[in-house]
Amino acid sequence: MDQDLHLKLTVRLYTADDQRCFGPGIATLLERVRLHKSLRAAAASMEMAYSKAWRIIRTAEEVFGCKLLSSTIGGQHGGGAVLTPQAEQLLAAYRAYESDVKAYSLAKFNEAFDFYKDLDKT
Repeated sequence: MDQDLHLKLTVRLYTADDQRCFGPGIATLLERVRLHKSLRAAAASMEMAYSKAWRIIRTAEEVFGCKLLSSTIGGQHGGGAVLTPQAEQLLAAYRAYESDVKAYSLAKFNEAFDFYKDLDKT
């Protein structure tokens, strides 16, 4: 069977005691909060429980020592949430680093496994 190989890489940040604090999930959650202007709507768009979304946000806030969301309570026009400047900075840094790591890793992957397509498959 002749299969194409590909690289699947995720970047996750951990604390010194191995607590996961930032990765593709929270990055996507923050991007969706930016889009939907609501944590509840962002979580729903990812088919994630609202309570889990809050737990993920709180964990990251504890680790980084800053608020990631600025929320307003409901009312006549409903509540909402926006990213804080710190969240925007963390998200931008994460996405830039992730992009650099993936580009480097893909180049190294291709260099290391380029021979695969020429292997004698008999």
